[in-house]
Amino acid sequence: MCGIFGVRGHPDATHLAQLGLYSLQHRGQESVGVVSIDPAGTARAVRTMGTLSDAVAVELSKMAGVTAIGHTRYSTSGSSTIENAQPVVARSRGGYITLAHNGNLINAAELRMELEDQGSIFASTNDSEVVVHRLARSGAGSPADRLADALSGVEGAYSLIVAMGDTLLAARDPRGWRPLTMGRLGDAVVFASETCALDIVGATVEREVEPGEIIAVDSDGIHSTHPLPAREPHRCVFEFVYFARPDSRVYGESVDRARRALGRRLAVEHPAPTAELVFSVPDSSNSAALGFAEQSGLPYELALIRNHYVGRTFIQPTQAGRDAKVKVKYNPVREVLAGKRVVMVDDSIVRGTTTRGLVALVRAAGAREVHLRVSSAPVTGPCYYGIDTPSREELIAAKFSTSEIATHLGVDSLGYLSLDGMLGSVPSGPHGFCHACFSGDYPTPPPTDPDKLRFGCGC
Repeated sequence: MCGIFGVRGHPDATHLAQLGLYSLQHRGQESVGVVSIDPAGTARAVRTMGTLSDAVAVELSKMAGVTAIGHTRYSTSGSSTIENAQPVVARSRGGYITLAHNGNLINAAELRMELEDQGSIFASTNDSEVVVHRLARSGAGSPADRLADALSGVEGAYSLIVAMGDTLLAARDPRGWRPLTMGRLGDAVVFASETCALDIVGATVEREVEPGEIIAVDSDGIHSTHPLPAREPHRCVFEFVYFARPDSRVYGESVDRARRALGRRLAVEHPAPTAELVFSVPDSSNSAALGFAEQSGLPYELALIRNHYVGRTFIQPTQAGRDAKVKVKYNPVREVLAGKRVVMVDDSIVRGTTTRGLVALVRAAGAREVHLRVSSAPVTGPCYYGIDTPSREELIAAKFSTSEIATHLGVDSLGYLSLDGMLGSVPSGPHGFCHACFSGDYPTPPPTDPDKLRFGCGC
């Protein structure tokens, strides 16, 4: 799950991309990049491992572009190297091609082998480069037609921002897995994964890029086509549960309102009669915990303090990185917890390692009882569409029952939100969402060899 941002037609486009990426940093902290394109069509790139920094800002300040594309990367099965940082930039016979991708292409390995058989040479192991090579080879006329041609036969999740010449394009896969929004800033057009990135640059939200749509922005204005075959919608429900920021609107709906509804339903399905207070695992669970408190009548307390100079543990690329971050990320407020029977609300449990460490912290701070409530269903299957759950062996709910998980985590009780409760709580639910990692109902045939995704996630 990555963050993408693009702007065309603004004299300070590079700086706007930098600001937009600050608001999308929660979607990827492995690498960050900005490509700036000047009026002559020359593309210049700054990419670095890690997050946005003062050093990156200094480099960007030297780049004067009227079009810019930015990317924050969170990899799934692709390797964590600077070669895989985005946006991807290539020079073809028609000029520069720049591409930023959020999602995962499930047939990238097969497409890559076809291209290599035809003489293509790849500079990275990310799936996004497949689309760049297909763009370079396309004989279609306009940039929008070339992008449609390049995406023909591509399977999986993708929200894309692409620049070719003086044209900026945005595209979304026909199932609409990943969010992508269009906004306006004066005469400039802006695209972003979440509306919070439009807010920070002062852009007005106009609408979602529709599933299967390609939007082209050039000197003649905005042009929309729907060249990709229509599919049944499968928006990722995990955007509402965890990934998106609560101040954003994704798929046209408020993330905060969705999470509060999840928390209220959780309190109905799994009350904690002996509990004295509710607290969240900050920050992605804050809204759900507020909803639980509203429904249950229990006071909401700040019992865990998060160090905001430490990134999100879920999207660390290695288990060692996740373990190290947990140790410095949270600290309990002993005065709130000591001697109390508490409800700890978390948005999800994937591997269980982070949660077990948090429960130990809460116990050590003197909590008398710990009742863990989770505002999503148990994660029991891998995701092939852009989330780092590549195998069932890593998923605690795929191996153990709820009571066994409760014992392993060291809690007095454990309650997951039901799948029906989760889907019924999100806006415009329960239909039109991908819930494969919770239900095993995959919209596409799962790969018989998951190792084929080793070239995956450019995002």
